[in-house]
Amino acid sequence: MYKSFTMKLAGKDLTVDIGRVAKQANGAAFMHYGDTVVLSTATASDKPREGIDFFPLSVEYEEKMYAVGKIPGGFNKREGKASEHAILTSRVIDRPMRPLFPKDYRNDVTLSNMVMSVDPKCDPEVVAMLGSAIATSISDIPFDGPCAMTQLGMINGEFIVNPTLEEKEVSDLSLTVASTREKVIMIEAGANELPEQKMIEAIFMADDVNKEIIKFIDKIVAECGKEKHSYEHYEVPEELFSAVKEVVPEEEMEDAVFTDDKQTREENIRAITKRLQEKFADNEEWMEFIDDAVYQYQKKTVRRMILRGHKRPDGRAINQIRPLSAEIDIIPRVHGSAMFTRGQTQICTVTTLAPLSEAQKVDGLDEYITSKRYMHQYNFPSYSVGETKPSRGPGRREIGHGALAERALVPVLPPVEKFPYAIRTVSETFESNGSTSQASICASSMSLMAAGVPIKKPVAGISCGLVTGENDEDYIVLTDIQGLEDFFGDMDFKVAGTHDGITAIQMDIKIHGLTRAIIEEAIAKTKEAREYILTEVMEKAITAPRPEVGKYAPKIIQIQIDPSKIGDVVGQRGKTINTIIEETGVKIDIDDDGAVSVCGTDKEDMDRAVKDIQIITTDFEKGQILTGKVVSIKEFGAFLEFAPGKEGMVHISKIAKERINHVEDVLTLGDIVKVVCLGKDKMGRISFSIKDVPADAQ
Repeated sequence: MYKSFTMKLAGKDLTVDIGRVAKQANGAAFMHYGDTVVLSTATASDKPREGIDFFPLSVEYEEKMYAVGKIPGGFNKREGKASEHAILTSRVIDRPMRPLFPKDYRNDVTLSNMVMSVDPKCDPEVVAMLGSAIATSISDIPFDGPCAMTQLGMINGEFIVNPTLEEKEVSDLSLTVASTREKVIMIEAGANELPEQKMIEAIFMADDVNKEIIKFIDKIVAECGKEKHSYEHYEVPEELFSAVKEVVPEEEMEDAVFTDDKQTREENIRAITKRLQEKFADNEEWMEFIDDAVYQYQKKTVRRMILRGHKRPDGRAINQIRPLSAEIDIIPRVHGSAMFTRGQTQICTVTTLAPLSEAQKVDGLDEYITSKRYMHQYNFPSYSVGETKPSRGPGRREIGHGALAERALVPVLPPVEKFPYAIRTVSETFESNGSTSQASICASSMSLMAAGVPIKKPVAGISCGLVTGENDEDYIVLTDIQGLEDFFGDMDFKVAGTHDGITAIQMDIKIHGLTRAIIEEAIAKTKEAREYILTEVMEKAITAPRPEVGKYAPKIIQIQIDPSKIGDVVGQRGKTINTIIEETGVKIDIDDDGAVSVCGTDKEDMDRAVKDIQIITTDFEKGQILTGKVVSIKEFGAFLEFAPGKEGMVHISKIAKERINHVEDVLTLGDIVKVVCLGKDKMGRISFSIKDVPADAQ
């Protein structure tokens, strides 16, 4: 049965149609927010997938170019691989939804969001987030929802709920918060050094909006929700778990797990698993649960020791950071490099500078973002965790980590007017044992400074973890979590920023939300740790950006010309500008506003190109001294080229002080001579003279 529901959200109507389209999906919500339209569906397989020990959830965010009246580029003229923006949006939807499904659910689930129309005043990301929550909540798929999500911006210190695309362009905050009825379940933020207390205020303002949305969703579920279906539970038999404890006492598991060396711990667990497999080889029913039983045993051991004994696997104190080191210039000939090491996590970031013409073009649904001047990319090879598998290009995790570091560093980058370069940083993971994304922020900050990029301030990142007990007051927040604490813990709370404020947050959790007390403690602990990393480690490796770019980096001279003269510089079919480029070996970028960037490695060639452009774009004035090349000789005089496409004539009477009968008596093609501009003649033409050049200018 078709039903429609409407609520006011940030001053605009949010309408949800149920039973109107896609009725064969387990759940479907046809979402309208202003003129933005998104179809959100939730589907699940009838049976669990065999041979897996995880929940197989897929979240898709499909950007249809017709939604903004565009035809896709390329030869195929149809949408292909998901864009980075679509992947990042899928991850933002996935993170709050995943913890609300049963942990032992093994049926394949797909949450699909198809963007069909985009209203610039109503962001489709918000609509898709809410659509996924509604479609899943009304479906028969087991789900402990609903959850709701809100975006928050800030302009001139005032918060804006669900800002428009235009408002996002000038906002000092880009915050997305997801909540359940009682707690915050996901945070993603980028900010211009927002103070911690202001960030907390923003988070809980968004949380209040979410609670109102959840009331709206509850009404939809009450009228349209299906009964949740039963499923095959996947649980380790209690008898097996008891038997495992008899073979491997708790003290032995503690000794196996609690070591500061990841490889040693993994070898200990392999030995225990092998022993248990040999012990229970005759019990086929138990054999399929051995690996999971060992995993659960490790998890319980680690969580108990942290929560009750305040003992961490590597022996650190609860608020202690792993050993740190930082160094720069470890890779020769690149434009900038730095390495940051935190325990067994090690990242090397390399910076490359290029002309603005090499900025990344962005073809998507956002009409305000068409290019990216700064690009951060993150790579995670298998050797970094001691594994072997072929490289198939960056996955969603790599793209997400790269985007997080990019978001953290954008607020401190110099404006293009001060530093007219395209900038690319690539973080290579040499070794991983937790928090590589935050290490990449630290390494990238130092690499940029080493490359001579005049960033406003260095940025550092750190992650906090969480282990919870039986109630909301029974928990412990851990500073600088390593891999094991991430796997077995309840939270990965990443915060990046400068001494003065937060530039990025990303929060992942495995439980049904966090209380305000936990969030405030996590933000306070990350600030304390960030200050330590900046002061005691990074600033001792490099205190400030180098005063100029390195030896091997391209140099850029930027000048401003009259926009009406751009055509003169370019010339017919690009002839003039290409001649300058061929003769000097530089690269030239010209913006529509007349900003010209000349890029090269030889200063003499760059100065020559700049001089040519200035001559081309400057009107000749009386008394101006110029140097030109004889390019044509006529009976009445000679034509000189002062710069590509810029010529003038010297009359035969103005070539020599004495009378000459033929121009060729004095000049030949290719001669380089100096002339003085005499102004306009009676017919309004500019005239030049060789004989009247002042003696001191010759």
